[in-house]
Amino acid sequence: MWISLSNSFLSIVQPLSQKTPPEHRNQDVLLVRARREGDIEKTFPDATVIVGAGTDYLYRAYIDRVLVAKNIMEKVILLDYDNFKNSVEDDDLHNAYLNVWHDMDALQRRDNVNHGYQGTLGAMFEDPEVDRL
Repeated sequence: MWISLSNSFLSIVQPLSQKTPPEHRNQDVLLVRARREGDIEKTFPDATVIVGAGTDYLYRAYIDRVLVAKNIMEKVILLDYDNFKNSVEDDDLHNAYLNVWHDMDALQRRDNVNHGYQGTLGAMFEDPEVDRL
């Protein structure tokens, strides 16, 4: 699961790999990974972060599943912006998210064309033949 926050980007997975220490291969622990120093601690301040574990994510921490859910839920409850991209103050992170936004926009457009929709998603809802939600 990728979590894009205003101040950090996290990847959260179940640690099942053979490289995972045996004590962390259980349903109660998740592996929280980050590409940038400090991103994990912004959401999990007490995490013990491992640096350079030899994979594509430089930073990682094994964190109790319930704590992960609680801290992510808190981010949702405290959400107070109406435009995610505008909530990101770090220029490098903002630019990375903008690249993802463009890629997902292109995916949406391809999907719309594949389903016979023309133009933008908004145009789809102007078509009287399409059921409105």
